[in-house]
Amino acid sequence: MNQTATARRTGAKKKAPAKAGKRAKAKARYKAKTRRKAKGKHEHHAHKNRAAHVRESTGKEPMFVVRSSPIHGRGVYATRRIRKGTRVSEYIGERISHDEADERYAAKPQDGHTFLFVVNDEICIDATNEGNDSRYINHSCDPNCESDIEDDRVFVDAIRTIQPGEELVYDYSLTWESADDPEELKLYDCLCGAKDCRGTMLAPDPVDLEEKKKDKKKKDKKDKKKKKRDKDKKNRKDKKDKKNKKGGKDKKDKKDKKKRK
Repeated sequence: MNQTATARRTGAKKKAPAKAGKRAKAKARYKAKTRRKAKGKHEHHAHKNRAAHVRESTGKEPMFVVRSSPIHGRGVYATRRIRKGTRVSEYIGERISHDEADERYAAKPQDGHTFLFVVNDEICIDATNEGNDSRYINHSCDPNCESDIEDDRVFVDAIRTIQPGEELVYDYSLTWESADDPEELKLYDCLCGAKDCRGTMLAPDPVDLEEKKKDKKKKDKKDKKKKKRDKDKKNRKDKKDKKNKKGGKDKKDKKDKKKRK
């Protein structure tokens, strides 16, 4: 789906989140959930090994075409069978900063659509003028593709086999905050029509709640380590006390034995 204003696509589901709402100055955040691969490595937050087996398209026949979509505006449709794991396309566009993205779209009407895609905390890809057909891939709550960020480049990969004529879709998972205006959030209602549609292109949880969950997880992990350290320390102390007590008893027995002699 073509998104505008400050809403930004992010590395999926699995993906790099983006701030939704009318606040043009609010910067899109980069989720740890983003599937980013360090150069020369294959790290994946949900499918760690799948990325190493991505199939590049080598055929001359194009994998997809752009035409009208029942979900929104234009959409991207498979022209042939696309196997699971195939690298469908790269999301191309002008690479700009978040500040520049905010300035560009601050005065534009807010309708929930933009061609911005968050790469990381510093870079956004604006596919409005210099983009390719990947910008027309719509959102769905039942995706057959996912966005994948590698070395600050954004790719679209098939996560299941896609049949000819089927529309290519991935989950935008736009980030939002619990303090956002509910009326603004309605701009991101989902029309994908999937059986388990969650009714919105937004991520299930607000980013601030996710941060709280993340902080709680860190705290729990820290507390667990501290508890283990305290337990180990107590065990060492008990062991030492037991040894000293035994040593003292042995010395006393030896002393008593000498006196009897």
